[in-house]
Amino acid sequence: MIQYYKKEDRDLVQLEQMESNCWINISAPFSQEELEGLSEKLDIPLDFLIDSLDIDERSRYEKEDGVGLIVVNTPILNTLEGVNQSVYITVPIGIILTPDNIITITSFENHVLQKFLNNKIKNFNPANKQQFVLQLLEQNVFHFLNCLKDVNSKRNTIERELYDSSRNKELRQLLSLDKSLVYFVTSLSSNELMMMKMKRTDFLKIRDNEELVDLLDDIIIDNSQAQEMANIYTTILSGTMSAFASIISNNLNMVIQRLTRITIILMVPTLVASFFGMNVKHHMEDSNIAFYVIIVASLILSLVVAWVFRRKKLL
Repeated sequence: MIQYYKKEDRDLVQLEQMESNCWINISAPFSQEELEGLSEKLDIPLDFLIDSLDIDERSRYEKEDGVGLIVVNTPILNTLEGVNQSVYITVPIGIILTPDNIITITSFENHVLQKFLNNKIKNFNPANKQQFVLQLLEQNVFHFLNCLKDVNSKRNTIERELYDSSRNKELRQLLSLDKSLVYFVTSLSSNELMMMKMKRTDFLKIRDNEELVDLLDDIIIDNSQAQEMANIYTTILSGTMSAFASIISNNLNMVIQRLTRITIILMVPTLVASFFGMNVKHHMEDSNIAFYVIIVASLILSLVVAWVFRRKKLL
C-alpha cells in the first residue's frame, strides 16, 4: 500500500497522487510490481526498497545517484509464529531521501511511523526532510525506552510469581524477555554506530544548522542511555534466571532428601515384619499377642528413627 501525505497548516492530509515535497509511506500489503513502478518513476535503486523489507537488515546508510537510504531498526511486539518466541523483535524501517520527496517503507506495522501518521509529533513537516529524519530517529529511541520499561515491568511481575512457584512457565517467560533484550542491545548498538557516522560525514547536510545538529547529538545521547538500560536489564535478567534456576534445583534436592528420610522411616516396620515373617522358630508362633507386639515394636522403632532425624534437623 503506497500512500502520499502532505502537511497543510497543522493537519496531515492524505493525497490522491504524488506531489513535490510530500511524504510517501509504503506499508504492507504491497506487490513487487508496485515497488518496481515506484522505483522507475522516482529513479531510485530498487535495492533501496527491497533491502528495507529484510527483517535481518542491519542499520546503515548509503547514497547512490543523489538518492540517500537510511535503514534503522525499531522494536515491535513479536506476532510471528515460531520466531524465537521472544516478546519483542526488531525490524527495519527504510528512509529514502530523494531530491523532491521522502519515502518510508516497512513490512511491519510499527508504533513509530503510526505516531507520525496520527499527526502526534510537534513541528512535524514532511517538506523539511532533514528534520523529519531526525524526528523519526528521536521517536524510535523513545519507543525503545518505552519497550525497555515494559520488559522490566514484565520481569518484576514474573519474578514475584516465581517466589511462590517452581514451574517452568515463568522461567520460559524470562527466557523470552532475555531474547528480546538481545535484540534491543544489538539494534541499539547498530543504530548508534550509524547515527555517529551520519554526524561525522554530515550525511543529512545539517552542519550549518545548529538546532538540528544539537537535536542529532541529543538523539545519540538518548540512544546511548537506552543501550545502557538494555545492558543493565540483560545483566539483571541473567542473574535472576540463574538465581531462580538454583532455587528450583535446591528445592528439588530438599524434596528428594525429605522423601528419602520418610522412606527410611517407613522401611523400619517392613524390616521388623520381615524378621517375624521368616520361616524360623522365634517362640511367638502360638502367642495371641504376637501381632500386637510386632506392631508396637515397629511403631516404637519408627518413632525413634524419626526422633533421631528430627534431633539432627534432617526432618
